[in-house]
This record gives sequence, C-alpha cells and structure tokens, in this order.
Amino acid sequence: MITHNLGYPRIGSHRELKKASENYWAGKITANELQQAAASIRLQNWQLQKDAGIDLIPCNDFSFYDHVLDTCLMTGAIPERYQSFAEEKQPLEIDLLFAMARGYQKDGYDITAMEMTKWFDTNYHYIVPEFSANQKFNFFSNKIINQFNEAKSAGFNAKPVLLGPVSFLLLGKEKEKGFHRLELMKRLLPVYLEVLKKLDDSNAHYIQIDEPCLSMNLTDAERQVFVKTYNEIQKAFPYLHIILTSYFECYGQNLQTALSLPIHTLHLDLVRCPLQLNDILATDFTKGKVNLSLGIVDGRNIWKNDFIKSLQFIDKAVKALGEHRVMIAPSCSLLHVPCDLDLETNETNLPPEIKNWMAFAKQKIGEVVTLAALTKEEASAGTLNKLEQNKSAAYSRSVSPIIHKEHIKQRVKSVTDKDAQRQNIFSVRKKKQQDVLGLPLFPTTTIGSFPQTTEVRNWRAKWKKGDLTKEQYDALIKDETKKAIQWQEELGIDVLVHGEFERNDMVEYFGEQLQGFVFTQNGWVQSYGSRCVKPPVIVGDVERKEPMTVYYTEYAQSLTDKLVKGMLTGPVTILQWSFVRNDQPRSQTCMQIAFAIRDEVTDLEKAGIEVIQIDEPAIREGLPLRKENWKEYLEWAVKAFKVSSTGVKDETQIHTHMCYSEFNDIIESIGAMDADVITIETSRSQMELLDAFATFKYPNDIGPGVYDIHSPRVPTKQEMVSLMYKAIEVIPAQQLWVNPDCGLKTRGWVETKAALEAMVDAAKELRIKFKHTIEML
Repeated sequence: MITHNLGYPRIGSHRELKKASENYWAGKITANELQQAAASIRLQNWQLQKDAGIDLIPCNDFSFYDHVLDTCLMTGAIPERYQSFAEEKQPLEIDLLFAMARGYQKDGYDITAMEMTKWFDTNYHYIVPEFSANQKFNFFSNKIINQFNEAKSAGFNAKPVLLGPVSFLLLGKEKEKGFHRLELMKRLLPVYLEVLKKLDDSNAHYIQIDEPCLSMNLTDAERQVFVKTYNEIQKAFPYLHIILTSYFECYGQNLQTALSLPIHTLHLDLVRCPLQLNDILATDFTKGKVNLSLGIVDGRNIWKNDFIKSLQFIDKAVKALGEHRVMIAPSCSLLHVPCDLDLETNETNLPPEIKNWMAFAKQKIGEVVTLAALTKEEASAGTLNKLEQNKSAAYSRSVSPIIHKEHIKQRVKSVTDKDAQRQNIFSVRKKKQQDVLGLPLFPTTTIGSFPQTTEVRNWRAKWKKGDLTKEQYDALIKDETKKAIQWQEELGIDVLVHGEFERNDMVEYFGEQLQGFVFTQNGWVQSYGSRCVKPPVIVGDVERKEPMTVYYTEYAQSLTDKLVKGMLTGPVTILQWSFVRNDQPRSQTCMQIAFAIRDEVTDLEKAGIEVIQIDEPAIREGLPLRKENWKEYLEWAVKAFKVSSTGVKDETQIHTHMCYSEFNDIIESIGAMDADVITIETSRSQMELLDAFATFKYPNDIGPGVYDIHSPRVPTKQEMVSLMYKAIEVIPAQQLWVNPDCGLKTRGWVETKAALEAMVDAAKELRIKFKHTIEML
C-alpha cells in the first residue's frame, strides 16, 4: 500500500526561509545565498520524509512566497505593469517574483503589488492571478522541473506537485469586462502540456495535480471544463500516473465529474468529509481501475490521529478495491501545521499530558507510515506498540479535567437574544456618537498596531527569559506607547491607537490570558510570504479571569485629550486562527470566546474608552466551502460577534476590521453584525470590494483601506485621494473613514510615518473639497 504526502511546510523547522528572505530584501545576503538556504530546507524536508518511510515524496511544494504566484510565473501570467520592469531591468526570476508579491518602488519604478486573498477557509494567503481578455501564456519559469531534477539527483522518489489548470484560472480574476477567465483554457493548457512533457522527459512517473476548486460549488459549464481539460491531458500522456487531489470539503455535486476524469488516482479528504468514501464505494467506481488516495491524517490541525477510526476507513476501502488500489496520505498539504513537535521542550507552556495528544508535520508523516504498517497481517511489535500508545493518548484526552468546566458551558447555554443586541439602531447611535465624539468629516485612524522593531521584540524576549523585570519591561512599553501617542497627535490623526507594542500576535496575545489555551515555542505556520504566525491551541473550555488590554489602553488614553481606540481580536478570528479542539462543535467554542471578549469590552468602556475595535478579519474565511452550509455558520458567527460587542451603551463606538475578503456573498451577514464602523482592505483591489456595500446600501460607516500595508512601497497623497474618490462614487462621503488596509506591525517606521503623513494630508484635502457638499446635505 503506497504512502504519499501532499506537501510539507516550506518555512523550515526554525523559520529559516523567513530569515533568509528578509535578509535578502534588506540586502544582507545575495541571491545565491538565498537559494542555498532554500535548497537546504528542501533537502531536509525530503530526507525527513524518506527516513520516515514515505513512498512518494512531494517536490515543487516549496515556494519562496506562494505556490499560486509560482504558477503565474510558470505559465508566464505576468501582469502588464511588470512588463517594462522585466524587459528593461532584466531582473532575476526571484526578484520578479518578489516584485509581483510585494510591489517595487526604487530605481525609478513604482509598481503596485498583486492582490492577495485567503486560500479557501485557511489563514494562508495566496497571490491572486490577474487575467486579461487577450492574455498570453508561455512556459516562463522552470522551477517545477528544476526542483524535480534536484530531488531525483539527491536520490529521492519525488512526486512533482502543481496547481491544476482549472483551479488556477478559477482562483484568478478578470481585470477587464467582457470575458470569463475559463475561456483562456485553450491558451493555458498548451503550457501545462509542455510542463508535463518536460517532467515526462525527466522520468517523472507520479504527478500530483491539485484541483481544490472541485470542493467548491461549480456550474455545469465549469465541470465541463474539467472534463475537457483532463481528457486532453490523458490523450497526451496516457501513461503518466496523475494523482488528482482536492481537499477541505467533499466533492459534493462534483463527485460524478471527478469520478469520470481519466486519471490514475483520486484523493479524498476524509477528515473534512468522511462520508464521501461510502458515496464512492456505492458506485461503479469499484469496478474500475482508478486508485483512491485516502486523506486520513488531518493536515489542518495538530491533534493526533485516531488510529482505530482511520484503520476502519482503510479496511473498508481495501475490502472494496483491493490493497493495490489504495494509497494513504494526509488530508491536504501539511503547509497548515507546524513542523516538528519534538522542538516543544517547554513543559510550562505545553504540559506533557497535552503534548501527548498532539502531532505536527513530522509526526503526521509518521502516522501515515504507521497506519500503512498496521494494515499488514503481521505488524511488528513496535508498530503494535504505537497503536496501543495512540489508544492510550485518545483515552487520556477524553477524560481529562483540563478540558471541561461546567460553569462555562452553562453561560453559553443561557445566552439570550438580548445578549446579542445594541440598545438602539445605528441611526440613533450615530447621532449620539457624533455629539459625544465630535469627529470631523473623513475621520482618520489606523487599524491598531505600529511597527514592532527588533528592539521592541528583544524587550519582550528578555522579559520572558527573566533578563528584564516586569517593572523594567512595563516602563519600556509605556515609553514606546507615549512616543506613539505624541507622534499621532502631531500628525493629526483623529482616533489614535496605543500601538500594541506589548503584543506578540493579535491572537496569541489574547490566548495567553484566557483559560483553555496552551502555547508552543516553535509552532510556526506560514500566513503569507515571510509572515509566519504561531497559533495558540484551544484545548479546553475558554474563560477570561481578568482584564487583558485595559492597562495599556487606559494608560494611552491618559496621555491625550484625543480619542484612543481599544483594540481587541474578535471571537471568530481567535477561533479561526487557533488550532481548535475537535471534541465539540466549533460554534460552542466560539461562543465561549465571545463572552470572554464581551467582558473585556465592558471593562474598557468602564475605563473611559469610547471607541473599541473588535477585529474580525477571519469571518469570511470561516465560511464552509459549499454554499448550502453557509447559513448555519453565519448565524453562529454573527451571533458570536454581537454577543462580544453589544454590552455597551449607544455612545460607545464599536469598530470591526476585515481584510482580504470577498464580501458580495456575505454582505447581509456583515450588515447584521451591526458594527458602527467597519474598516476593510480595498487598496489592492482598487476599491472594487466596496461595490458589495454600495449594492447592499450598507447603512453604517466604512473605512476603505487607502494603502496596502503588505507592500513596502509608500503611496502618494494623490494616490490615496484618487482611491477615496472611487469610494465616494459608490458610498456617501459622510459614511467614509480614511485608514490603511491593515495593521502596521510588519512595516518599518520610516515608510509608516511617510505613508500616514500622506494619508492625513489626503483626508484634509477631501474635507476641503467636500465640506460644502456635506453641509448642503
């Protein structure tokens, strides 16, 4: 029975890729040194999987930034604004890739970055391909060929991985009207066939093609494109063993299409959709020759596999198909989990009892191999011992008093409709807030965080190691906060923030202060590019014992007569960006978090904070992939936000923030959240995302992001004014705020100050131009 893996974390066990990439951007290492660091990570990943006993080891799963961006380069889908840069400057391929991802603002060029959005319902971000009606494709980047040959030369049984052509087009955007991107398949497919030919010439036998859009709602026309495309691939390469993967959901209404495709192996995500195995085995599929890849080890979460349950899946498939037609794998790429549980040595943060319930990427690879070994008639004593250890860990978790607290469960059970309602409707609240807050037209604010310099991070590290006392650390953070408040006052920002210098991460910071969470030392996963996050682990019932943010927010407010905004992360985002317990419905866990945030909101209000932001950037990504399942999710997600935000008086202004989301299909639910102000990412999309709010006639205030904080380039004042004019075309001026796209934690101070100065100047210009119009209204 063949074992294989769909993908391995690309960041390195100690975030070597992050460090190398950022050193390269800073000019501290050469391109050759960056490539050497990447090659070392790849070699370590391949060797680890080989040593564990994986039969087919993925290659081309490594990327410097994003695999969808890599596919843009592979197919020559390079936006027109980069053409002159590419032709005149003749950059290295790696520099072109980084320019497309991050923008480029030097050497006389000023090129904006490509749009970025969430990868299905994960916290990973991908670069959105851009397509025009006359789009041309060509085989531009040899990365997939190079990495396959690299793995093969090093002695690994490598399986090239590439994003499928249909999903590549569906995940992109048309940048002009009058055509559908799937119409480009006739131009794109020849490039894929050329890639497959080169892989064939290099003696690749197994090729994994990811078509995750098969887990989405598709039209009949879209399904026909799948059929036609894969018929063409099979006609050209009937002997190549194509492993077609989709994940994160069932195939659903696309199942018959998937089963009809002329491929050699079909992969199933049996973690997210265990029932689909029965659906498939009930068809004529059993009479054919196509193999099944059983995705039974969870590639999205950090809990140990339940061997007994997984062996039941394997046994059922083997009885129906025969052992030779069954492969074993994780449910999806292991990109979404940390690298290695063995690196977790701090028993204070992660007690041994809880650690024994967990598995990271390295351990999940071992689980795949162990499950295959357990199917043998005469499994070794060592393998049988692993089964007993697995059963013991599962039992320990099921009865542990760490997990269950009855008084928390009772609070969730007792929630009422009143707990999720403000005192009055928005129009009443807005009038009261105008009277109390006295904000101008086009009020300015930021999304929360300011740059976390090396110095600030070092203070935190020294404090945690005991090299700084609590009092010393507190004094340093207060001094940095004071500087930030003074600087914002001088700049003329209307609603200030304290800068969040005390916070390590917008989720981890709260998890550290809530009961029911545990933490890792090295549990990093990639969010985008070099940005890595270390999600907390929700292991049990969640409760807030004491205030979490009041101390520094109240201090910041004491320094100024201007408004200082309290900054919180919302319950849905804390849920989505954590590794969540899988022994109760996510909705129950989310409501527990909502009550904890509600208690914090009311404490901030009592401390005199009149503007409070509850960030919910992850509410869109939590949507089930299939629309028929949306209603249930949105009901509990919106209710959780409202429970967290509605315990305040009308005069207290509640903000929320969302980024990198498509809002059209959930705009009613966003309206139902009833935040007084919503700030959103819109700059990379050139304000396109506002169309949904305009069509819906969204009544509350909106702050469309006027510049992209994920790019180091500094926008001009006129650029921001122009974007706001686009906003004013669809949203009444009196509803608009002026703010960046997102928090500024990852940026440097020089670019931050320059960009915010231009932003404030843009707001001042808009006030002059529109003051008379508003007064007339």
